[in-house]
Amino acid sequence: MRSRKAVINTIAGLAYELTAVLCGFILPRLILTAFGSGYNGITSSITQFLGYVALMQAGISGVTKAALYHPLATKNKLEISAIMNATNRYLRIVAVIFIFGVFAFASIFPLFVQDQFEWLFTFTLVLILGISTFAQYYFGLSYQMLLQADQRQSVIYTIRIVTTILNTVIASSLIKLGASIHIVKLGSALVFTLNPLLINLYARHKFKIDKYVPPNNDAIKDKWDSFGLQVANFVNSNTDMVVLTVFRNVYEVSVYTVYYMITSGIRKLLLTFINSLGAAFGNMFAKKEMATLKRNLLLYEQITFAFANFLFSVTLMVVLSFVHVYTSGITDVNYIRPSFAYVLIAASLFAAYRIPYQSIVEVIGHFKQTRNGAFFEAFMNIVVSIILVNLLGLVGVAIGTLCATVFRTFQYALYVSHNVIKRPMWLLVKRLLLSALTFGLIIAACSLLHFSQPANYMQLVLQAIPIALIAALATIGVELVFYRADLQLFIQKLKGALHHKKKQPQQ
Repeated sequence: MRSRKAVINTIAGLAYELTAVLCGFILPRLILTAFGSGYNGITSSITQFLGYVALMQAGISGVTKAALYHPLATKNKLEISAIMNATNRYLRIVAVIFIFGVFAFASIFPLFVQDQFEWLFTFTLVLILGISTFAQYYFGLSYQMLLQADQRQSVIYTIRIVTTILNTVIASSLIKLGASIHIVKLGSALVFTLNPLLINLYARHKFKIDKYVPPNNDAIKDKWDSFGLQVANFVNSNTDMVVLTVFRNVYEVSVYTVYYMITSGIRKLLLTFINSLGAAFGNMFAKKEMATLKRNLLLYEQITFAFANFLFSVTLMVVLSFVHVYTSGITDVNYIRPSFAYVLIAASLFAAYRIPYQSIVEVIGHFKQTRNGAFFEAFMNIVVSIILVNLLGLVGVAIGTLCATVFRTFQYALYVSHNVIKRPMWLLVKRLLLSALTFGLIIAACSLLHFSQPANYMQLVLQAIPIALIAALATIGVELVFYRADLQLFIQKLKGALHHKKKQPQQ
């Protein structure tokens, strides 16, 4: 059952990520051409800063999901309602605080960009971008946690596919009609409020949450310990743009967003394949199936490292060509930054490597035990980025993220190896060395190919195809030589899940 749900979630997730990637390429390009790099930069900065205002909800997500695994496994509807009622009560308070935080931020942020934009322009833009964020926290976030804990991510993905396509159509139409950036973003905000509303409706119907059950506040008592973990993840994703906004300008932020759009898209695509396994680990831990958990972690690692090596090696080889095509005709800032691209890809790669270990920590609820590492990661990223931004610009903030991400990856792996499944750390070192070998083989083979600078997307695709084939062959080759047994286990599980799915309607 767990494997079948994982397959369904993976298929739905892949469909969503492909939709998100395609739509994500369309809108920023239209904004760049219609409004310029400055407008693209300021909207990206506001979005990231709003995330900081919303950090008060960060601690509740992991704690709620960890608390829900056991009652979901035992089908204890009363306990599920108690946990959900406690979470909803907390998030209602968060929503009210968020409103005041948005107004405070909307009043202060314009001072940082007053050389490029008027105060009223920035103030109103912040309020518009905050609408969908408020709706998410007030209406649908708790039920999204419930669906994730029950391995029903496919429902969330389906809803997101619909709203993402609808948003792209509406926003593109508004841009083509000559609407202002405020009207365009207001249209997007209204569309994305459908996400939490539809999730709310589905979850209430499916789980029959009894709002009169007394809230179980003890179940989410560790939310502040979880908060540290979530802050660290958030800082790694957002510090760069915040530092660039404060110490550089919105044009450098615009350059960052183009490359971050690529690396974050690749990481989300990777998560599509592997993230559905997280809830399955929570189910195993709730049922005390530690031997099964340990065996499946090895499989989880293999899938993560193999897909990460393949996806990011292809990204490494084509990223500059893609940016050249994507930003053709835009001359208000230089978008071709090789050193920055390579460091950012390295940071994103290590963030991908840590997914299995981070997932284990989160599903078993060991937030307090790992929070100090989260705090140090955030501290390291901020300090190194601020020190280097004036010396190296974009490259400096990327180095800050890389340093923090590498540290946290090892910290997560050490904790899991010593405190959860009891195994030696050399297994991680071996995987990293073999990953370096895989990248070396791919880079060496691709260097024998000689391409001219692509002038359009068709030429880019034609160049990417042989690179992807080389990356796939190198990745599979290394896996076959060094991890044959794990690869066979993965194939067996995949066959079993697909076979079960085919037989299910006959039962």
